[in-house]
Amino acid sequence: MLVVAFVIVGHVQHYRSLDPAALLQTAWPFLVSLAVAWVLTRVWQKPLAPLTTGTGIWAITVLVGLVLRAIGGVSVAEPFLIVAAGLNFVTLVGWRLIASAAVGRGAR
Repeated sequence: MLVVAFVIVGHVQHYRSLDPAALLQTAWPFLVSLAVAWVLTRVWQKPLAPLTTGTGIWAITVLVGLVLRAIGGVSVAEPFLIVAAGLNFVTLVGWRLIASAAVGRGAR
């Protein structure tokens, strides 16, 4: 869901548009790579672990997503790479940090 939010916000900021075809063209590489990341990291075993699960999901999602994007002939300009890596880190790892801290406090 957060990956889709990243795509929507980016399109509104850059194109002032919510064209479904354009959104899908931007989102599909990252959604496919997110699914791959879930399987490779076995997210269901430790869904809230920010370091083991979160960083693995983030790295795989960004790296595979950018490769798929490039293979698809879409630009992978340096600014896009930086923003994609940064915002996906915040969304894919950040909520896990907050959730794990909240669960840890609740257990005490």
